[in-house]
Amino acid sequence: MIRRLLFGAALAAAAMPASLSAWAQTCAPRVPDSELVKPRTLTLSTNPTLPPMQYVNAQGQLVGMRVELGAEIARRLCLSVEHVRVEFAAMIPGLAARRWDMINTGMFYTEERAKLMYLVRYEEQAISISVPRGNPRRITKFEDLAGLTVGVEQGGFEFRRTQDIARALEEKGLKPITIRPFDNFAVSFQALRVGQLDAAVSIDSTGKEYDERGDFTRALSGLFGTPINFGLRSKVLAQAVAVVLGEMKTDGSFGALLDKYGVKAFDGPFDVVGPS
Repeated sequence: MIRRLLFGAALAAAAMPASLSAWAQTCAPRVPDSELVKPRTLTLSTNPTLPPMQYVNAQGQLVGMRVELGAEIARRLCLSVEHVRVEFAAMIPGLAARRWDMINTGMFYTEERAKLMYLVRYEEQAISISVPRGNPRRITKFEDLAGLTVGVEQGGFEFRRTQDIARALEEKGLKPITIRPFDNFAVSFQALRVGQLDAAVSIDSTGKEYDERGDFTRALSGLFGTPINFGLRSKVLAQAVAVVLGEMKTDGSFGALLDKYGVKAFDGPFDVVGPS
């Protein structure tokens, strides 16, 4: 079920200060309403199951690096911000159907996606493989996953790369791995916690976060490093977002935010890539 989280009211304290809403009422929007799903509002889709990048805290507030970044982009565009919580598999179809303006969930860059929407790359991420605390199966390389059950969110980059690992193991004559797809990463990690999985796949930032919390051990990391991008339906909006990111990079706020969360910035210009 899709739930809309409006930044303001009860959630303002964590994700959008009251001053942001006031700002959106007093400055001139940098994007026309014709390019937006909702007038004077930047509507973002997110899958809040990847701490510390986007997640719901103990107080029920949507928080994390990408939540902060999305709110700041909206502020600089002189727009209010609204996040829609939805599973990743529904995000690209929902973008095409004008249910939101921008996918803000840590979507990996692929050439296939660049044919479907406009992309603005801003972050570098890779994949981690987490295992029960202490790494009882002593997993230190891909081959150690042979014959095991691995959980991953369905429909995304991580799922495809897990399939690649499975094929590589079979090509080496090793036992196949069993891939268990889940609606989101949180459910996958719950299954790992209760012993239904031998390992769970996620992004590096989340694998590291769970390791540092003492919940799971990050057995493998830094796999399949690839840029992360926003996905947008409107080229006009995508160009405006790219300009804002450039402004944030120039004034140092972009680097400061990523450094706060230990995230590497995309090593390139904030160009808009997408359908010709």
